[in-house]
Amino acid sequence: MTYKVFVDGQEGTTGLQINEYLAKRADITLLKIDADKRKDVAERKRLINESDITFLCLPDDAAKESVALVDNPNTCVIDASTAHRINPEWTFGLPEVAKDQREKIRRSKRIANPGCHASAFILALKPLVAAGLLPVDTQIAANSITGYSGGGKKMIADYEAASASATQLKAPRSYALALSHKHLPEMCAYTGLTVEPIFQPIVGPFYKGLAVTAYLHPKQFTRKVTPTDVQKIIADYYAGEAFIRVLPVDLEATTEGGFYNVEANNDTNRVDIAVFGNEERMLIIARLDNLGKGASGAAVQAMNVHLGVDESLGLV
Repeated sequence: MTYKVFVDGQEGTTGLQINEYLAKRADITLLKIDADKRKDVAERKRLINESDITFLCLPDDAAKESVALVDNPNTCVIDASTAHRINPEWTFGLPEVAKDQREKIRRSKRIANPGCHASAFILALKPLVAAGLLPVDTQIAANSITGYSGGGKKMIADYEAASASATQLKAPRSYALALSHKHLPEMCAYTGLTVEPIFQPIVGPFYKGLAVTAYLHPKQFTRKVTPTDVQKIIADYYAGEAFIRVLPVDLEATTEGGFYNVEANNDTNRVDIAVFGNEERMLIIARLDNLGKGASGAAVQAMNVHLGVDESLGLV
């Protein structure tokens, strides 16, 4: 069977990557909009309603406007913006987050794609909340280091221009220092935490790759555990998941000479989760490609689940 797919916002970073994933697939017909009609509401509406799947790769307000154009009940919308991620009428497009999530995605015509930082944070901590090891009112401190592609076209242009000049942006740069990052609501909603984390992201001088680190103290736990115990809880939660690897508690095996490579999952849809530390303090680090499992790869995976085809089709 062949499915018609339209990418509204096909020239953005996420849209381009989705197009690249889907262009190689025999089961997908990509509906293209002429460059001079990208702002033509009538043409966009026609393509959206002609499609089986429409991906929205747009700013929040524009995504809401596109949703309002849908009058075909058979069209499934997968929104990569922040606009609908905690809307109860939408389904969160992270199949691994709960045992019944895939069925929800299959049934839904409105799927909200997770944010990149949020995906890593949620996947790292949801198993511990679900197991009762972390109380729901725990406030987690976490940071994330990400490649500059996560900032979109303007940030990519800034870094590429700097790299061609004498004023290169060589050092990592902390941002969102008001501690009100737009991913916080979904971080709570899908881990089960009731208190927003203290979350501080950092953009690095590399194109892509992301790692979220959560800092944990034994006093936060409901019972005494070792890093091996925590690793087992996470590994059991994701048993059988094709795109999630829970790494052994072994510094030599999980690092490169003691260094954890943020770019190790680039060009894949894979997430690695690692537990480090001892009985006095621990770290959980989840890494992914911010343009893959953190954006376009996650959107394609959710589409595959919704259509009932092989979930890994077109992904690695």
